[in-house]
Amino acid sequence: MKVILASQSPRRAALMDLIKIDFEVLPSEKEKKIQSGSNVEEQAIEVAYEKALDVYNNTQGDRAIIGADTIVVKDNKVYGKPKDRDDAIRMLKELEGEYHTVYTSLAILIEDHDKTEEYKDIVKTTIKVKDMTDEEIFEYVDNERPYDKAGAYAIQSCFCKYIEKIEGNYMSVIGLPVDKVYEVLKEYEVI
Repeated sequence: MKVILASQSPRRAALMDLIKIDFEVLPSEKEKKIQSGSNVEEQAIEVAYEKALDVYNNTQGDRAIIGADTIVVKDNKVYGKPKDRDDAIRMLKELEGEYHTVYTSLAILIEDHDKTEEYKDIVKTTIKVKDMTDEEIFEYVDNERPYDKAGAYAIQSCFCKYIEKIEGNYMSVIGLPVDKVYEVLKEYEVI
């Protein structure tokens, strides 16, 4: 059975490599912004599902399609990918010295002999960022250019020196709860 990652994220592909299974990357064309507010978790699951469904509807045969989405939330405000340098700086200034939550939603659609199974979940991880000076924020943004990262940072980059505490799934913060993906693929006998 084919395993397809419905994402163009090189980080998600690298995390899939850790499972040591054959998979292909076929990015979804769906891009939906999550709105700040009360049902952020439901919206995030829906985004991951829509990505998986988009690729599912454009492929055939026995296959497992994996869709995911990662968002950063603080005080019910969603921090997506920054638009530019100023937006990245603003985000980091709002996140530094505080706790925030990283949600990574996961949707897996499996077709096996004309029978379709769906799995949806969300993994919540709490992060505490240390206090940062303006100079540290400017240096990070200018050197790392985190414009394709939710919340304007990558925990696996040099930004790790500013992480004071993490409660939850580290791999999920990078972009994919590898343990959940492996568990689901194994449960549905994809691997």
